[in-house]
Amino acid sequence: MPTTHAQPAAGNILVIDDEPQIRRVVRNALSDNGYRVFEASSAVEGIDLAAAEQPILIVLDLGLPDQDGLAVCRELRSFTAVPIIVLSARHTASEKEALLDAGADDYITKPFSTVELKARVRAQLRRATQAAAGAAYKSVIVAHGVTIDLAARSVKRDGHDVHLTPTEWNLLRAFLANAGKTLTHSQLFASVWGSGSGDAQQYLRVYVGQLRRKLESDPVRPKLIRTEPAVGYRFDLDE
Repeated sequence: MPTTHAQPAAGNILVIDDEPQIRRVVRNALSDNGYRVFEASSAVEGIDLAAAEQPILIVLDLGLPDQDGLAVCRELRSFTAVPIIVLSARHTASEKEALLDAGADDYITKPFSTVELKARVRAQLRRATQAAAGAAYKSVIVAHGVTIDLAARSVKRDGHDVHLTPTEWNLLRAFLANAGKTLTHSQLFASVWGSGSGDAQQYLRVYVGQLRRKLESDPVRPKLIRTEPAVGYRFDLDE
């Protein structure tokens, strides 16, 4: 039977994982923030709860006993657009890419810290809230000493103007439109270069490197443009 954690609810969050200890860690971390957490130990139970309880976010394990996580992700996407954060011990880049392309919004590898989990949840809920309000991102964004004014097409770092090339600007806009979401190399390449041919990883390595040198206070330890190894990048606005 599914369990709930009673709190003054900021919204329902669904955890689909067959490991009770993982569900307990996620429940304790998120219920501290006022969320009502529903738990499911199988794919069938999770899909039923997702339809019945209408959660604002879903944490999904890949290694479920009755159905592959990729198939569960696709089925969830057939009736809900809420953020899906995948939680798994699997590490291959191809699996991560397949999940993100199937509709997952982010990926956390086990073992994980509750601090990271909370940050990823905040980022996904912020994106969902902004999208529901009809704006994928705000006009002016301030994070990590960088101020980006989308309407004025201007960028400042520590109060100083930063010049971006058209391609760098388009890449930055793609990141901002999906802030907090892990994007694969192919997703970013399609957003910036469209259907043009080329080596997505090589193009992005060059332009992400240029953006980091211009935006990050320490390009070697970036806080804005985070690398998701062998998969892609994530633009992180959390201080």
